Amino acid sequence: MSRVPISTENAPAALGAYSQAIRSGSLVFVSGQLAIDPDTGVMSEKDIAEQTDRVIRNLDAVVSAAGATLADVVKTTVYLSNMNDFATMNEVYEKYFSDAAPARAAVEVSRLPKDALIEIDAILVIPS
Repeated sequence: MSRVPISTENAPAALGAYSQAIRSGSLVFVSGQLAIDPDTGVMSEKDIAEQTDRVIRNLDAVVSAAGATLADVVKTTVYLSNMNDFATMNEVYEKYFSDAAPARAAVEVSRLPKDALIEIDAILVIPS
């Protein structure tokens, strides 16, 4: 099966040796997105609600570049630097994933790149 990289200028460029996303067949694996503004390259302020919103908008930009929508996302993983931010993150998350929300895991990690408060990755299925 082929592996096709997906990229867009509407989301932050990769910070290392990885693709924004990889398509393999009808599956797309989106790399973890941080709260970096793709226009300025600057991290959003240190507020979990603002960072969650920016992260999901970045995720949506990569998903769109794959020819899909957030409704096509079947699984996300949310990485939080502080699990006390879960409720606030969830309020913002629900605005984007309300109907048939994807399966999800949320874990607390000791540190994220650029000292972000949140990172989200996703798996989606391209509609046939």
